[in-house]
Amino acid sequence: MLSAPKAMPAPDAFTDFAAQPSVRGFLHRPETPNNNGILLFHGAGSNCNAPVLVELAEAFASAGFAVLRGDLPFRQNKPSGPPLGTAELDQAGIRNAVLAMRKLVTGKVFVGGHSYGGRQSTMVCAKEPDLADGLLLLSYPLHPPRKPTQLRTQHLPNLRTKGLFIHGTRDPFGTIEEMQDALSLIPSPTKLIVVEGAGHDLNVKGKPHTENMASTLPRDFQEFFR
Repeated sequence: MLSAPKAMPAPDAFTDFAAQPSVRGFLHRPETPNNNGILLFHGAGSNCNAPVLVELAEAFASAGFAVLRGDLPFRQNKPSGPPLGTAELDQAGIRNAVLAMRKLVTGKVFVGGHSYGGRQSTMVCAKEPDLADGLLLLSYPLHPPRKPTQLRTQHLPNLRTKGLFIHGTRDPFGTIEEMQDALSLIPSPTKLIVVEGAGHDLNVKGKPHTENMASTLPRDFQEFFR
């Protein structure tokens, strides 16, 4: 069994007001940089301190990436509650964050995140295919729970950014079969990593799966985007 990534230095608080909406979050700087960067955004009910984002940010920083786990504009504007009619603002914030990361690294820049944050990232990239070099999507919210006909796939045929998807077999926002069907709509290369027994939070039977996932995902990610 692979060991968990070694402890990394504490991340730096990060803000960029060069464009509006502003970029805010925490920047994890690698000890041995590979000159690439990745941005991770949170779900609709969370923020950039979500455990899944913290653990993965530390893992990717250990693998050499500069990592920004960011608060979406709707969360910058209110400390709690879901996004309501803020999709365009949140997408603009993601775009600004990618451009901010481009100033920090000389290599590739990847973007994505958990649930809502990942979905909004796909929508940005569907509009701007050259914005990011790849997508990392954790628990993509394919449809609301128990509402499988309300699919959030309209933009997927326009998505030309390569994407790695991580999804649990117990996720009420989409079955593995539904995810496979959705990914078939995407013209760019995609890969689906299935987490057996995991729900939308990627936990397995109440226990965090992300610690084990964090030890393997950076390797899988680099192999896919090689």
